[in-house]
Amino acid sequence: MNKYNILVVEDDNSVKNLITTTLSMHDYKYVTASNGSGAIMAAASHNPDIVLLDLGLPDMDGVEVIRRIRSWSNMPIIVISARSEDTDKIEALDAGADDYLTKPFSIEELLARLRVTQRRLGIVSGELYSESSVFKNGALRIDYAAGCAYLGTEELKLTPMEYRLLCLLSKNVGKVLTYTYITKNIWGHSLENDISCLRVFMATLRRKIEKNNDGTQYIQTHIGVGYRMLKVE
Repeated sequence: MNKYNILVVEDDNSVKNLITTTLSMHDYKYVTASNGSGAIMAAASHNPDIVLLDLGLPDMDGVEVIRRIRSWSNMPIIVISARSEDTDKIEALDAGADDYLTKPFSIEELLARLRVTQRRLGIVSGELYSESSVFKNGALRIDYAAGCAYLGTEELKLTPMEYRLLCLLSKNVGKVLTYTYITKNIWGHSLENDISCLRVFMATLRRKIEKNNDGTQYIQTHIGVGYRMLKVE
């Protein structure tokens, strides 16, 4: 039986009923909220495993909900929105969303996104990265067992997606990973939209691990191909 608890944030009752009925049929537990303030309160009080978030809420923009949740939690957030412009997607992903699903959506795709997110939760919690080894590359250090990354002595505040990407690159240091390889490992599929999302996440990850002014570069872009983590002495 599925034990994951989902927070559904949606003010359109028909869409909310569709999502919650689907979750019930697939043995998910869920709580709901119809506005941004209720979503933040539910996220804090129920500590859900995954948040399904609409951006067009009556009291505040969903991007602001993402920012507020990200100020204290790394719980995975999947945006479900009618906004389909790249700028909207980039703003949501930049704020800390882990995935973006555009309305209208198929139930099968929603369930697939949830399964992929569950696998990522397993990775972050150490079910897949269970070894106790610590990866070191220059000032960058990743403690796989603890699920933490550091730059020097400072712990990096990474979203689950950023941490997942960092682990994938570190496990293949020196190797060029193609867009297809990365997106399949991260999202479970490789769609055109995934590559644009990947670029956003890579940009935010870089800002966090290459923020020192010493010119150190950890992630190298191979235009039209993918990314590689460089070995730093």
